Amino acid sequence: MSRKSNRQLVPEAKEGLDRFKMEAANEVGVNLKQGYNGDLTSRENGSVGGQMVKKMVQSYEDGLK
Repeated sequence: MSRKSNRQLVPEAKEGLDRFKMEAANEVGVNLKQGYNGDLTSRENGSVGGQMVKKMVQSYEDGLK
């Protein structure tokens, strides 16, 4: 059985996730654009992903209070 690891479980969430990614990129000063961003460095991409995780963890912790 073949399984794609990058398939979206909730396709309707794509737009929201894209907005979240752009917001995180702006917060860390990365010039992310719609579409292809292959010109960015690994460090820049990693800082965007790290900021997204940081915000998700903070949101979860705020929900526990």
